[in-house]
Amino acid sequence: MQEAPQPEKFSRLHMIESKASFSLLFLLSSNIRLEANDCETKFMFRKNQYILHYSSKESTAELWTESSEALKYLQIQINYKYIFNLIDPESSKENADILENMIRNNYIFLHQRTPPYMTVEMHMILKELINYSKKGMMQRLFVEAKIIKLLILIFEQFNEKNTVHQEPEIPLAVKKFIDENYHMNIRAEDIGKLTGINQNKIRKEFKAQYQMTVKDYISELRMLKAKKMIVDQEIMIKEIAIECGYEYVQNFTRAFKKKFGMSPEKLRNGS
Repeated sequence: MQEAPQPEKFSRLHMIESKASFSLLFLLSSNIRLEANDCETKFMFRKNQYILHYSSKESTAELWTESSEALKYLQIQINYKYIFNLIDPESSKENADILENMIRNNYIFLHQRTPPYMTVEMHMILKELINYSKKGMMQRLFVEAKIIKLLILIFEQFNEKNTVHQEPEIPLAVKKFIDENYHMNIRAEDIGKLTGINQNKIRKEFKAQYQMTVKDYISELRMLKAKKMIVDQEIMIKEIAIECGYEYVQNFTRAFKKKFGMSPEKLRNGS
């Protein structure tokens, strides 16, 4: 993780790529310029864009910004042999194609030569990586698991970008985030802060796609999950309330009764 504290204009940070390695580079501040010294290639990135880059030999790059915002990026470097063993290209043509795309740097520009934007899930994973405090074996296992998840998300995003018919990116990403985190206290404002997308844009595009607000979708999903747990599982109503994102069981009971016309206890007892 690199962060330059309010640098002077045009001051630069140096990034090194090892021989036969992949670099995941996440740009976390605005208008970052990158110049690869070995091939004199220049890029201009917006905030929250990323690239997955393969370097066959050791190389260096310089990053700088003309923005008043501090220069900040996260680089994850992965050895080629690790990726080879992970993907196992000899096991199937699909796996071989994935590795070939990685080596040819096809994951830098996914669509119309535009660097891809981080998804909500990617933001969450980076936050977890930055804030993780344990050391030793636990840290290694945690980091490896998160890197593998990031790679899966990149491959999925690559496939989505190359599919003609797909749901709009912002509503789909927000829905996926809610589906996986409905038990948390989440609002459109929080999702906006994580992604750098204007919260009004999130609200507008989500409602246009799914014909309901973000808040209503969260409430609907929680109630449906709660109903299924009450019917299918023998756990306390209080535990179900917490699992569905309610701190106080009274608020959960009130919302449940409003939705289904009966209390959770009556549904469980069949009365």
